[in-house]
Amino acid sequence: INFNMSGDSDLVIEEAFRRAQKAHNNKAKLVASLKNRYNKLEDKTEFHEEFIRCLKYAMIIYTREPAVENVIDFVTKFAASFETPVNENAEEEEEEDENEFLNFLFNFLLESHGANSHAVRFRVCQLVNKLLGSLSENAQIDDDLCDRIHDAMLIRVTDKYPNVRIQAALAMSRLQDPSNFDCPTIKAYMLLLENDSNPEVRRAVLSCIAPSATTLHKIYKRTRDVKEKVRKLAYQVLAEKVHIRALSIAQRVSLLHEGLSDSADSVKEVVKTDLLPAWLHMQQGDVLQLLHRLDVENCAETAVTTLQAIFSMATSPDDLLQNGVRLDERKLIPVDSLTCENVLYWRALCEFVKNKGNEGEELLEQLLPEAAIFAEYLYSYLKSITQLSEEQRADMTQLEMVMTQEYIGQQLILLVGCLDISEEGGRMCSRMVAVLQDILLMPNTPTSLIGLLVEKLIGIVRDDAQKIQMVAEIISDVREPILPISEPVDENEKRRKQVKLAEVRVQIMEAKQTLEECISCQDFSRAAELKDSISQLEALKNQLFLEASQPADNIKEQRVEKSDPKTLLKCLTMCAELFKQMNIKRGICPTMNALIESLILPGVSNPNPAVRNMAVICLGTAALHSKDLANTHLVLLLQITQLDEPKIRISALRALIDQLLLNGLNILQDKPAPVSQDDSNGQPEHQAEEEGTIQSILKMLSEFLDSEVLHIHYIIGYTILELCHHYGLELEKRCIDVFLQTNQECVEESFLPTLRTLFNAPVTSPLSEVDASNVAELFVELTRPSALVKPAAVQAVSVHDSLAVRVCNEILRDISAPEVRVYCKTLSWLEINSEPGPANSELQLLLKDILQEVKDKHCIRIIEKLCNQLNGDSCSKSAGNQDTTLQNLDDNNGGQKKASTAKNGKKASKAELSSDESDDENVPEEPPSVRPSRRAKMAAVDKTKQDLTALMNQEANGS
Repeated sequence: INFNMSGDSDLVIEEAFRRAQKAHNNKAKLVASLKNRYNKLEDKTEFHEEFIRCLKYAMIIYTREPAVENVIDFVTKFAASFETPVNENAEEEEEEDENEFLNFLFNFLLESHGANSHAVRFRVCQLVNKLLGSLSENAQIDDDLCDRIHDAMLIRVTDKYPNVRIQAALAMSRLQDPSNFDCPTIKAYMLLLENDSNPEVRRAVLSCIAPSATTLHKIYKRTRDVKEKVRKLAYQVLAEKVHIRALSIAQRVSLLHEGLSDSADSVKEVVKTDLLPAWLHMQQGDVLQLLHRLDVENCAETAVTTLQAIFSMATSPDDLLQNGVRLDERKLIPVDSLTCENVLYWRALCEFVKNKGNEGEELLEQLLPEAAIFAEYLYSYLKSITQLSEEQRADMTQLEMVMTQEYIGQQLILLVGCLDISEEGGRMCSRMVAVLQDILLMPNTPTSLIGLLVEKLIGIVRDDAQKIQMVAEIISDVREPILPISEPVDENEKRRKQVKLAEVRVQIMEAKQTLEECISCQDFSRAAELKDSISQLEALKNQLFLEASQPADNIKEQRVEKSDPKTLLKCLTMCAELFKQMNIKRGICPTMNALIESLILPGVSNPNPAVRNMAVICLGTAALHSKDLANTHLVLLLQITQLDEPKIRISALRALIDQLLLNGLNILQDKPAPVSQDDSNGQPEHQAEEEGTIQSILKMLSEFLDSEVLHIHYIIGYTILELCHHYGLELEKRCIDVFLQTNQECVEESFLPTLRTLFNAPVTSPLSEVDASNVAELFVELTRPSALVKPAAVQAVSVHDSLAVRVCNEILRDISAPEVRVYCKTLSWLEINSEPGPANSELQLLLKDILQEVKDKHCIRIIEKLCNQLNGDSCSKSAGNQDTTLQNLDDNNGGQKKASTAKNGKKASKAELSSDESDDENVPEEPPSVRPSRRAKMAAVDKTKQDLTALMNQEANGS
């Protein structure tokens, strides 16, 4: 259409659309020129019609062609140019005139959003998204129009084409109200995040959903999405839009733990470069404050991994020194300044620098003192740890204080591994060994630190014999410390001293009397002698009196054996760590054997549960060093797995499993199988004995599944998997055979819960892709009586009979449910006993009830066939009365996605349901062909470039 206006140089609409297809054209000039023509028109009707006619050519093309995208951008800019600035003094009529074209375009798009063509629906949502996005922050549109846009996009987010859902979700980003708990947009977003099968849709929702108390948990869950791109974007959204205080401590720790250990490098990188810097910025760059937000006492390893990531991003060594701990002139943190956060930072930084090797030696010297200085520092701190009585431990404040002290002590012990103790036998090494020995001998050393102390002590000493001897001596000193012992004095000796004291007193009295007489007689020489004699007697009297006044017992130092639970637990912990650190190929030496006889075996029968548990752990670890020792005490471990407390039973069970994995399934055989006379190689009898041993072990393991302790079930399952990994799939078959023979009812009980889980699994879950029909068939085969290795005696009601009743009841719960077809198919696979009886009668009644209500022809045929097998044709139903016709899908349904389709796993073609890339979704796949030449490929690419001009010219000529 050519608007004949003389002297007018403005563009006509068709020409503007032609130029808009080219990327190099200035769209701002095109918009200004076309708007100038629009403003000069009095009647805008023809302009509107022509504009829509040209726009439709772009809207019918689904693929993201550059020419089409340029036209869409041009239309968006042209429509947005009619937005009027918000002016309170402006009249409403003027605003309506200015927004006339914008409102007209919105009305056209809303009328077209339900078109049958998915390309049109896609372009409608794309234009709505771009138009709303191009409006200013304070733009105003009519309330009715806003509601219509909202309603239309809420429909389109359920479209069966992912690209349409993506654009609809993006279009609603400015229509959401995070403060409204009942906001329909927020609800739609959360539904898409939770259930949409296409990862690009979930990414689109993540990019525009507003974080709030309602949506935060849904955003957080996307960090565990099955798709790498979704997880990556979820971390980016949390970094950019969510404050760290909005997350719980458990969520913060989980984000860092899973993000930094993600299988995808891109996710790890976004946690390092986006999430961690954002959280540090919220803490003003204070790393210690960030650690405080993580509660490092309960997540030390995650905190260390986080610190390693922060250190790896540091630009210079000075950044590492300035952003964390403050060391004094001794290169130590003052004891009164130690906290959980700064000591963990110190340890993580030292380990990070040490792992750099020669490159980090200079920096490590600035972070740690000499080993002798650190040894004294460690000793002084561990010696100061508060000791609590049983009454004080009831006070949570005091208990938390001691736990904090023990945590700090643990980190300081770990720092020993970063010290330079290179020369064994040198001054540094000797002093550290001496200090660690003293710490282990201290009565107030916490039991929780014993294992770590022994590990560091053994790590310093290199000779194995010296390691064993050193730890054994420490255990001996702890178990039998040197204490002052009082010995009673002989009563005869005591009386003799008393008599002697009395005699001396009498002599003193007599000497004093004689002295007086000599003085009165002026015999001064005699008096001087008596005076000296009296002095000697007085000294003797004082000595005798002092001896008589001393306690009756004589104090001597000697070794005393201690048997209290705390001491035994401490010794057993050291013993367990020793066995753990030593190489199992070395065997059991006499010193280790003495520890087993004097400490471990008596500890197994100790009345204290903690002592018994540690003794069982020691025995299981020691048995790994000697197969003879394992054979000797295997029966004891088996008894413990059956009789003791749950925690101790689990420890004994783990010891048995370790033996099976290390020494094989023949651990119960303590001598080789005899050679058969019929076979010189002895294979038949050997194989038979091996088979019996395997069966007995597997039967023993399966019996543990009856335990009330749930954790034992997990251990048994893990054990069977490990055994299968070690000994091949043949063992797996044996495991299943033994299990199925003894646990048929368990399989039956798990049938319906398993299928319900599959039917109700969200489409984002991997379980949604599992074929429920195959799973049902597997259960049927696992419980088929004729397929078992050792069929049980024929019973009145078999597992399949009772399973058939369960399945029929499940069908009658909801006869219209889509999973009914799977259940009916399951009934056709079962081996049902056709003999008359109560179970048979009950099943026939249920089948009749199903036939009364079921409408699906396939299900009817299966039920009728089963009825005929059970009781002839009495319960069959005329197929003519049950005829149903399949209804074709309505082509005018607007392309809405049926919930039942997604729920039941009905699969459409790739061109209709799913794709990982939004730009290439739903494009029919080309059949495989011979790879073309480069010139042919270039020609093909040129042909795929759409040009709207040809289409418009074709229609113009036709008209």
